[in-house]
Amino acid sequence: MKCLSALLFFFVSCILNVNAQNFEYGKLTGEDLDLKNIVLDSNANAMVIREFGTSSMRLDDVAGRMTIDFEYHVKIKIFNKNGFGSGNIIIPRRVYSDNEDEIKELKATTIAFIDGKVVRAELDKKNVFTERKNKYTVLTKFTMPNLTEGCIIEYSYRMILPSIFNFKSWDFQSDIPKLHSEYIAVIPALYNYNASLRGGRKLTSDKAELQKNCFRAGGYDADCSKLTYIMKNVPAFVEEEYMTSPDNFRSAIYYELSDYHTWNGGKKNVTKTWKDVDYELTSDKSFGTQMKRKDIFKDILPEILKNTTDELSKAQAIYSYIKKSIRRNGFIGIYSETNIKNALETHTGNTGDINLALIGALSAADLDVDAVILSTRANGTVNTLYPVISDFNYVIAKVNIGTESYLLDATEPLMPFGLLPLHCINGQGRVVNLKKPSYWYDIKASQKDLTRYTLNAELTNDGMIKGQLTTYSSGYSGLIKRMKIKAANSVEEFVEKLDEQMPRISISKHDIQNLDSLDNPLIEVYDIEMKSYDDVNKDQLFFNPFFINRTEKNPFNLNERTYPVDFGAIREERVSIFIKLPNSYTITDKPKDIAMSLEDNGGKYMNTSMVEGDTFISQQVLQLSKPIYEPEEYLSLKEFYSRLIQLQKTDVVFKKNK
Repeated sequence: MKCLSALLFFFVSCILNVNAQNFEYGKLTGEDLDLKNIVLDSNANAMVIREFGTSSMRLDDVAGRMTIDFEYHVKIKIFNKNGFGSGNIIIPRRVYSDNEDEIKELKATTIAFIDGKVVRAELDKKNVFTERKNKYTVLTKFTMPNLTEGCIIEYSYRMILPSIFNFKSWDFQSDIPKLHSEYIAVIPALYNYNASLRGGRKLTSDKAELQKNCFRAGGYDADCSKLTYIMKNVPAFVEEEYMTSPDNFRSAIYYELSDYHTWNGGKKNVTKTWKDVDYELTSDKSFGTQMKRKDIFKDILPEILKNTTDELSKAQAIYSYIKKSIRRNGFIGIYSETNIKNALETHTGNTGDINLALIGALSAADLDVDAVILSTRANGTVNTLYPVISDFNYVIAKVNIGTESYLLDATEPLMPFGLLPLHCINGQGRVVNLKKPSYWYDIKASQKDLTRYTLNAELTNDGMIKGQLTTYSSGYSGLIKRMKIKAANSVEEFVEKLDEQMPRISISKHDIQNLDSLDNPLIEVYDIEMKSYDDVNKDQLFFNPFFINRTEKNPFNLNERTYPVDFGAIREERVSIFIKLPNSYTITDKPKDIAMSLEDNGGKYMNTSMVEGDTFISQQVLQLSKPIYEPEEYLSLKEFYSRLIQLQKTDVVFKKNK
């Protein structure tokens, strides 16, 4: 970092005595060979026997700056063929503006016990590949040689990190269980880091030791803290549906540099106050300067606003214009990549270009607008205790009209006004104003995710159910459906694919309404035919009324979930079925009417069915009244879905009158 450069040239020497508790490479024990997956997880296909890492600081004499020296060593038992995936190794390396993380001393060995003999296969360095994931990350990849069931793989490496702001983090938990995970961090007393332990598991042990005179800077000796963290018998982290970034919940330790002391006794703060960050952002030419660019909209605003009558219609017109004018280029960020003028001229830009242009245009129209920086769901949560700009990777607009505030993201052309993409719904964002102090703001879905199905049909004498199915979709359901239709190039192609996906149902006619009226529900009307029975003259006919968007599989299958269930928005689904029966049939059995609820008004499911005259009527309502369910609510939610699935297996029985 630039702020450290003055200090670094005064370092004379740096000697860190780590005394790490590493284990011997390539040594095999009887316990390793005899290890079974029942020790920790009987379903495990592979398991970490032992994992060790250590990080320390050293002076790079050539570059004249401090680096972090990270060493990693792991031994893994492969139980069966399904565990071979653990032999595909990927090591992420961060790319900086003028450098990148560097891997050294990589070695990898597969150890198998074949016909009473130990057989070792060493990794050929020619089979190590580098892949650029994006402009910020490079992947070092290789596959362990000669994988067999029951083998043990072992590899180690050193990594040199040219940035000390984020001291090397450590993941205690991964997608396979671990018997022993140990990490040692040796940090000079000159440096203060904010450390945070994430995840729901506790450390088995942690120890802090003082190392005297381990660090020499500017002719002065400094002590070090040797921090040892151990976690044993760590279960695999299993990802399930409806969650934000796994990094939020995996057991791991993270560090961020807070401050450091210079050789002459001075102190430099790295962790800034929000006042400092506000000034940094608003004066940044790629952020605050772009928010101020009212001038580039001066000539085009009259045309954009020609049919508007009030502030809300002005905001809606500008939002629509920016969505159509700038196409996202695939990159996200809080900063403009070039500038918003260039983005408007080339009709392309990153998410920062698009939404900073939106903010500039709204401001040019004299509307009260702020920027909101946030972290997307895949990026993880932000630290609200102290400012860490690197936590944020997205910017949106907040326009205030009367007593209402609308959060806007113009990067998705099909997004209704006031609704954010689901990837933005992730806790809190920070509102940045050009003149006022910033503040935290809850990022929530502004609309309920609502779907409503209505089927009006009749059972004919030839065993066909014929009628009209009407679907109303709003909120995220409407957005997803519009995206599918647009992806199919035409409505006709979409309906054709939909027809192919439903082998029992044939669509003879369709009418899709409000496709481009994004603020209204999307309406789909289909004339359908469904072959239900080959022989309607049987004494009994069985019919399952839960064929519309039926829940086939419980999305929640863990015995315990240590992280929340995050739907992102309140959900509601209603299904109404009206089927006129031939005069010759009556109903003798049907699913039981049911009403079940989640605790604390968390949601409900109701189903009723009846016969009125010659018409069978089935009504279903599923409501999930909270966007987020905490881990302690998980088992109730799991049972809720299990009961719903069991009910939907129940048939209606039609009996022929004699």
